[in-house]
Amino acid sequence: MTEPHPFHIVLIEPEIPPNTGNIARLCGATGTTLHLVGKLGFSTDDRQLKRAGLDYWDEVSIHYWPDLEALQAAYPDARLVCTSKKAERTHVSFSFMQGDFILFGKETKGLPDSLIEANPATSIRIPMSGKVRSLNLSTAAGIVLYEALRQAGMLE
Repeated sequence: MTEPHPFHIVLIEPEIPPNTGNIARLCGATGTTLHLVGKLGFSTDDRQLKRAGLDYWDEVSIHYWPDLEALQAAYPDARLVCTSKKAERTHVSFSFMQGDFILFGKETKGLPDSLIEANPATSIRIPMSGKVRSLNLSTAAGIVLYEALRQAGMLE
């Protein structure tokens, strides 16, 4: 499958409707494809989800997958970029390529350790200082996606 979108955001089992709505809006604003994988923690008819995305839903290319294996079967050449606070490399030291699939895990658990361990060369983290354990999912997606777009020269 080939699509004109420069990057793909993949949410694996997202749990909080406003986060997914905000990320859908981010994808609509940047021409990024959104992939929702696995069991969602909400209905896609959820009022909070729709409200967070406002009236931009028709601007978003959204695909639904039963699991990550199905997505990988549809995009066998995709490069998976895994986000995790456990990764060694930061998002700004990573070289993004157009077509990357940037994976984010569920809000309460993140991505499975096995996925990070299987993809060490393409696992990244957002550096943080202090006692904060993590960032909001939609904030993290925005930070990483805009770095990828900047590197691709797509922010002019």
